[in-house]
Amino acid sequence: MSPRMGLDMNTILLAAAEIADNLGVEEVTLATLAKRLNVRTPSLYNHIEGLQGLKRKLTLYGLQMLREDLSNAAIGKSGDDAVHALGNAYLSFARRHPGLYTITLNVADHNDNELQKAASDVLDIVLKVLNAFNLDGDAAIHATRGLRSVLHGFSSLEQNNGFGLSQKVDESLHLTINALLASFHNGYMF
Repeated sequence: MSPRMGLDMNTILLAAAEIADNLGVEEVTLATLAKRLNVRTPSLYNHIEGLQGLKRKLTLYGLQMLREDLSNAAIGKSGDDAVHALGNAYLSFARRHPGLYTITLNVADHNDNELQKAASDVLDIVLKVLNAFNLDGDAAIHATRGLRSVLHGFSSLEQNNGFGLSQKVDESLHLTINALLASFHNGYMF
C-alpha cells in the first residue's frame, strides 16, 4: 500500500505534537491523529509502527526540538549567562510545548540507540556549558542532574498551577539558578 499524497512523517509529527501540547500526551492516539489529519487510521501505518512507534518518533522529535532550543540559547554565552540562558530556554520549551516536554522525559529504552543519542545530544549541551565551572566526570553529571531537577521542578509546578502566589515565576527561577551557580562557584555541591 502506498502512502497517501501529502501525508509524510513531518506532517504526522506536527499534528501529533499539536495534540500532545493542546490536549495532553494521553490524547495522542492513532484515532485522534487520523481524525486531525482527515485520514483513515490504517493510512497512518504506512508511516509509523503503531501507537508505540508514533510516541517513539514524537519523543525523538521533542528531544531534537529541545536540543535546538538549548543550543541556540547557549550560543555566544558562557558561565553564569549560559546557565541562565539554558534555564530560560528549558522553561520556555516546556511552556510552549507541554505535551512534547512531557514525552521527552521518558527515554527509558536503553536499547534504542537513536533515542539514547538524542537524549545524549541534549546532555552534551549542558555538559559543555558546565565545563566553564571546571566540572567534569561525576561532578558534571551531578551538577547536570541538579540543574535538570530545578528546571523540571519549575516546569512541572508551573504546568500544574503550583505557583499561585503573586511573585513572578521567572524571577524565582533566576534566583534559584543563582543559588545553584553559587554552589558551582564555591564547590559546595561537589
